[in-house]
Amino acid sequence: MAFCSACGASVPDNTAFCPSCGKSQGTAAGQTTPAAQPVAGTEGLSENVAGALCYLVGWITGLIFFFVDKRRSVRWHAAQSIVIFGGLTIVSWALGVMFSATLFSGAWAAWSLISLLHSVLWLLGLVLWILCMVKAYQGVMFRVPVAAGIADSFVK
Repeated sequence: MAFCSACGASVPDNTAFCPSCGKSQGTAAGQTTPAAQPVAGTEGLSENVAGALCYLVGWITGLIFFFVDKRRSVRWHAAQSIVIFGGLTIVSWALGVMFSATLFSGAWAAWSLISLLHSVLWLLGLVLWILCMVKAYQGVMFRVPVAAGIADSFVK
């Protein structure tokens, strides 16, 4: 048990600030410095967790983290999430419109092909969702080929 140099109160080990007066106690092993504290608005989230959460609900959480978090890596993951899952959502909607049009027109061959494409798109989205979340949690900047370049331009 250490004591505060300013007020003399007892300070638990590995504590950065005095619980009584708030004065900094220096940086002992295992302590965090004020520069390592999270950015306002995302308090308590480390960069890898925030990066993984950017992909949680697709482009929706991507938008939230893009505008709330100011850390570069988190904004990059958010931008990539917006591009990937926003693009997949738009393509899925377009396939849905074509699916409906072929269903009511009686073009069964086209209906089957569009249904197959929609299933493949859904599977691709699921694989990308899992892969991006895991890689972001591991702290890896996993770059999806087309989306990463667009995400780079969003973050700059």
